[in-house]
Amino acid sequence: MALNRFITFEGGEGTGKSTQSRRLAARLAEVTGREVVLTREPGGTDGAEAIRSLLVRGEADRWSASTEVLLNYAARDDHLRRLIVPALDRGDFVVCDRFADSTRAYQGAAGGADLALIEDLERRIIGPHWPSLTLILDIDPTIGLARAAHRAGGEGRFESKGLDYHTRLREAFLAAARAAPERCVVIDTTRPVDEVSETIWSVVASRYLG
Repeated sequence: MALNRFITFEGGEGTGKSTQSRRLAARLAEVTGREVVLTREPGGTDGAEAIRSLLVRGEADRWSASTEVLLNYAARDDHLRRLIVPALDRGDFVVCDRFADSTRAYQGAAGGADLALIEDLERRIIGPHWPSLTLILDIDPTIGLARAAHRAGGEGRFESKGLDYHTRLREAFLAAARAAPERCVVIDTTRPVDEVSETIWSVVASRYLG
């Protein structure tokens, strides 16, 4: 597939994805003069945001992992059709806080959902519209969970699943990076925020602006 301008941020809780995705989107717009669509998953469209509220709120055992997969892909289908694909077709950059690697990690590796179900939905819904760059932000889950505990908004359902779950998440994201080294770059986020931003910019600039 030809190089698109679709960039995703992945990683566990408290790794800094939201902060770094906002910073990258602003810098890309300033430096390139192109339109940059900043979005998130689950979410990004009205319908997908409604589904997000079902996924991120409530008790830890509110849904089975398989139900979470289906909810995520219902949201992703709407997100792709209404926002991401039209933006890519226009030649815009798309910077997305989470995408399909999160479903594989959260619901698959950590939650135990059937990988065959996830792969089938990837083929049917994502098709050729995979990101050309995925930045996997990595931190020890004990640190990440401590950071996430200070966030507001009542979206703590996944944080409440416990350290073992989040340790499996980290292992899954690192495994994804090993499996797709042409797409995935691991970024250590134990460092100061500005230093992390500069590392991310170096990777992005070399990929799209070199």
